Amino acid sequence: MSAGLDARVLDEAADWLMRLHDSRATLADRQACERWQRADPAHAQAWARAELLMHKLGGLPSALAMPALGRPAHAGRRAAMVKLAALLAAAPAGWLAWQVADAQGWTATHRTATGERSELTLADGTRVTLNTASALDVRFDAHQRLLVLRAGEIFVATAPDNAAVHRPLRVATRQGLLQALGTRFTVRQDAGRTRLAVLEGAVRITPDSGTTPVVVEAGAQSAFSREAIDTPSARDPDASAWTRGMLVADRMRLADFAAEVARYRPGLLACDAAVAGLRVSGAFPIDDTDRVLRMLVSTYEVEAVSRLRGHWVTLVAR
Repeated sequence: MSAGLDARVLDEAADWLMRLHDSRATLADRQACERWQRADPAHAQAWARAELLMHKLGGLPSALAMPALGRPAHAGRRAAMVKLAALLAAAPAGWLAWQVADAQGWTATHRTATGERSELTLADGTRVTLNTASALDVRFDAHQRLLVLRAGEIFVATAPDNAAVHRPLRVATRQGLLQALGTRFTVRQDAGRTRLAVLEGAVRITPDSGTTPVVVEAGAQSAFSREAIDTPSARDPDASAWTRGMLVADRMRLADFAAEVARYRPGLLACDAAVAGLRVSGAFPIDDTDRVLRMLVSTYEVEAVSRLRGHWVTLVAR
């Protein structure tokens, strides 16, 4: 990809960057920005460049961020935006920015924002539900029905193929390929591993390394890397609770619980080491993570310490 980007696109990226650094930015603003990124590969590339720039600068410099608090037409804000667009134009992003965008799924056909779920009905009648912060490409051709999971988690309810010649339904992840054998299942892309849970039917796992495939039957789950497949075990009965808007914990470590809740919550949710081993049980609504935190502190001896207007929350002992 060329390092050159249209000045208008860079201007728009700078505007979004400043809007999201405004203290009044909302979830709707973040979702609108993500829709803008999906609208055009150039938008995704510009935003990747902005993210790389913010990483290098350690955040938006205050001299640029402060004018964002003014009205949209404020001259100071416009001047700051021009400076930021110039920084983006000079940033050494190029092909690296595009690689970052591609790895995060910013250019995927279907995406969800943090805390969002989305349901799709594909051309063959297969139903797919995307969980929070997920990215999916759908690639049907004459030989196969391929879903490429680039980030996050999906629930798949397969439908019979209506093509003249049967095309297998497959899900590709960074670690390998899963083939549905008439089934309902969930697939989650984690760092370095793919997790599978089968509700009905069966799914065949084939890692990229060419390791002997393993068929996971209904009622079982497994995980795999590029090199190896875990021995299938009994499926967690609540593995698909997220499709109903719930997170179900059964004596889950608080550190692990916080990591799960963080998937649905913008910003940072951390857990102090002193309470990391506390066991948590219950059913929690993932569509309202503030309520989850209130339920947590009202039931257990923990406190949610909030900083940066709620964007940084740490669970500590009370």
